[in-house]
Amino acid sequence: MADSTEVPETARGSGERVASALLGAPQGTYARVRDGFRAYRMIAGMWIRSTMAYRASFVMTTFGNFAATALDFVAVLLMFSRVDRLGGYSLPEVAFLYGVSATSFGITDLVVGSMDRLGRRVRDGTLDTLLVRPVPVLAQVAADRFALRRLGRVTQGLLVLAYAIAVLDIDWTPLRVLMVPLMLLCGAAIFGAVFVAGGAFQFIAQDASEVQNSFTYGGTTLLQYPPTVFAKDLVRGATYVLPLAFVNWLPGLYVLGRPYPLDLPTWIAFTPPLIAAGCCALAGVAWRAGLRSYRSTGS
Repeated sequence: MADSTEVPETARGSGERVASALLGAPQGTYARVRDGFRAYRMIAGMWIRSTMAYRASFVMTTFGNFAATALDFVAVLLMFSRVDRLGGYSLPEVAFLYGVSATSFGITDLVVGSMDRLGRRVRDGTLDTLLVRPVPVLAQVAADRFALRRLGRVTQGLLVLAYAIAVLDIDWTPLRVLMVPLMLLCGAAIFGAVFVAGGAFQFIAQDASEVQNSFTYGGTTLLQYPPTVFAKDLVRGATYVLPLAFVNWLPGLYVLGRPYPLDLPTWIAFTPPLIAAGCCALAGVAWRAGLRSYRSTGS
């Protein structure tokens, strides 16, 4: 077994420094973010071109992804074939919560769904090749094996959301209308922060991808049902510990005109942008800490 050696600090930070030097940009947060988006776009574009070279395969895998995720909503329909309400919520109301959760998660899974592969790169030493490239490591990991077939999940979530909006009997005020796209964007950002934080944890525990999936895939499954069907301790955990409730429960119940089980004030429904920003900031701190703690396999 190869001895574990530490990657020098100069090697770990070389990506951002070289990228900025090549572009003639000063060091700073803006330059790093810009370089990261540029690198992500180029890597994702490469994988998209590779995917579209086999269009029949792309169509079949996208449809397969759509069908597989649609089974989740089929399970909801089967429940409502036996009961009129689930936790006091009608089918359109549950479909609304489901659609927001599935679409938000689908967007995140499309953009950064490859983060769960990081542990494998740490184990086999291929992460070292990303460290010496002149682009941010996070952009490379997130765009690695960009899978356009994941649009099937997004499409399925949007269709359920469109159905719910069409049949819901609520007063669509301008504020409620604005809340829907805001929920999707903030929800995607919150899920993205969980993905990145989970990736950072894999620097320490390389076999932790399933732990990450329990919070990401498990989280979206949790949010597809109304909070009233769960124990209050679980709802508190999803509100105060891992704030997944801000994806669709809190703002969604405002749109539906429903009270929140924890008797929180109404204005809390308008805080998802702040929560999303805070989650992304914390995920960034966790990522940098994980990257600094990385030790090369020496292979």
